[in-house]
Amino acid sequence: MTAPATETGPAAAPAAAPAAKPAGDWVGRALDEQLAPPAGSAPGPDEAALTRALADATTGGKRFRPQLVESVHRLLGGRRPQAVPAVAAALELLHTAFVVHDDVIDGDDTRRGRPSTPGTFRAHAHRAGASPTAADTYALAGAVLTGDLALAAAVRAVATAPAPPATISRLLDLLDSALRISAAGELADVRFSLGLAEPSLADVLTMEEHKTAVYSFELPLQYGAVLAGADEAVVVGLGRVGRQLGLAFQLLDDVQGVFGDPARTGKSPLGDLREGKRTPLVVHARTTSAWPVVRRHLGDPDLGPAGAADVRRALEACGSRAFVEQLAAGYVEAATAQTAELGLPAALVAWVGDMSQTLTRGAA
Repeated sequence: MTAPATETGPAAAPAAAPAAKPAGDWVGRALDEQLAPPAGSAPGPDEAALTRALADATTGGKRFRPQLVESVHRLLGGRRPQAVPAVAAALELLHTAFVVHDDVIDGDDTRRGRPSTPGTFRAHAHRAGASPTAADTYALAGAVLTGDLALAAAVRAVATAPAPPATISRLLDLLDSALRISAAGELADVRFSLGLAEPSLADVLTMEEHKTAVYSFELPLQYGAVLAGADEAVVVGLGRVGRQLGLAFQLLDDVQGVFGDPARTGKSPLGDLREGKRTPLVVHARTTSAWPVVRRHLGDPDLGPAGAADVRRALEACGSRAFVEQLAAGYVEAATAQTAELGLPAALVAWVGDMSQTLTRGAA
């Protein structure tokens, strides 16, 4: 095999997220600080390739997770603003790790209209003259290693944040728990796609809660509260709120994954169907007259626009789309109600309400 070029181009951007106020340049600066190489280091070509891939993978996206941390910390009257950037950067790096590894698992060479991390490494191997099989191996290695570096950087960012040891210990405990739960959620998603046994609605909701809600919503809200020195009851309560919001987000994202406009969502409306994803849309359809149509196309790697259109019509006609959208609305309502019950500052309660409305509008 001819050695692949070590230059890397645009890589995976963060997954679609609910609309939020831009996090601002402070997140980018925090990421640059965390990813800066040691002074005086002279990386070789392969280390440089991975460094560029990691920098590309953290570029773009709305970076709403850092904004969740900053907002909760501020609205709870937090006095550790110096620790917020590092912890926020850790969450963005954690998200990057999951996105890159998810693209490996799903075999995605694009992410939001750009080459994904494995797609970038694969393209460079092809240009260097590698065989298809060798290029696949290089893409797998490059993406897995890039994701590993992002994960290690996330842990380091938390561990070295300027906060008291007890606070750092609590943050690391929460990170460890989120990692374990999210990894299990990802594995469950893949297991359900095997088609060996059809999961129940409760099964797929638990999977989506674990895979997305825990690290994207629960963890950022809890991080903001911990940095603000909130009582443990508030930290736990905001975690529950985060799970509700995260489930709503993922349910609406599932709908967009089949019905959304690729120009807006940045992903193909064929991907979930081709991969045989057992989303709540699919699980609900299994109990309706639409199932023969959905089953015929689900998991077909050659599914085209005509077949996907048949599936979309069936999902709408049988009420599966409406069911999932109503389910998401219920989780948003529950999150808003639970926030009010925690006895939090009025500004924080109002902020959660506003975020819930924005979430629903952004995925509509």
